Amino acid sequence: MEILIISGLSGSGKSQAASYLEDIGYYTVDNLPAEMMVKFAEFCVASGGHYDKVALVYDIRAGEPFTVLVETLDRIRAIGVTCRMLFLEASTSVIVNRYKETRRIHPLAGNGQSIEKCIQQEREMLSPIRDHADFIIDSTSFSTAKLRSELLNLFGAQGDHVGLHVNVLSFGFKHGIPIEADLVFDVRFMPNPFYVAELKRKTGLDKDVRDFVFSFQQTHDFMDQLEKMVSFLLPLYGEEGKSVLVIGIGCTGGHHRSVAVAHELSEYIARSGYQVTENHRDISR
Repeated sequence: MEILIISGLSGSGKSQAASYLEDIGYYTVDNLPAEMMVKFAEFCVASGGHYDKVALVYDIRAGEPFTVLVETLDRIRAIGVTCRMLFLEASTSVIVNRYKETRRIHPLAGNGQSIEKCIQQEREMLSPIRDHADFIIDSTSFSTAKLRSELLNLFGAQGDHVGLHVNVLSFGFKHGIPIEADLVFDVRFMPNPFYVAELKRKTGLDKDVRDFVFSFQQTHDFMDQLEKMVSFLLPLYGEEGKSVLVIGIGCTGGHHRSVAVAHELSEYIARSGYQVTENHRDISR
């Protein structure tokens, strides 16, 4: 079992980090006092593997001496749990801008001091925690996508591309291009089963329609090129921090060619180790 404690400066991206970790299988809990972490760790151990990856957010809101957290790390490790700490920080000017954009109040602003003073005070208070961190991320120049990518590199499973979910969507151009599509491929150049009487009322999920579409060399040539392009692009989208990629495959009506090709592409992407969802928007129209 693994517990990852997320701490750091207010406005440095702790909540976003927790959300991204949740996407890759962590069970997350926000604002948990250090004393409760030990009890929670014991509960997770007793759960029999239901909570094998946990991320706990700990910050200034806990209202307790931060040396308590350092002691808590040792207590959790003593019960046989892998416990690591991620510390996030950013420059003062960037944190100030983030607070201005969100119009939130800094946790230490209650005494009327400036936000710059609050940030400096928090840095000093969190210094003992930072010194014990296993990972330190400075999010000063990070976009949200870059932060997500960095977390995936540090904590994502090796070799299974858990950070990127691909949705392969077939559609008919006469019903409009899906607005959610990131990539669109037009397969209307392929011979159309609609004009074959025994195939007209069937769809690309039927074997005889699929066999018809893939009986032409141009279909196989297209799939070879499409698979090469997808193999090239998916890792790059993952590195950029994209969580969902929608690939649209379109034919005239969305019943035959696009469905057969989308199904074939979905299976290829799944074999490549990515999470994939296959949808056929216009198949019943």
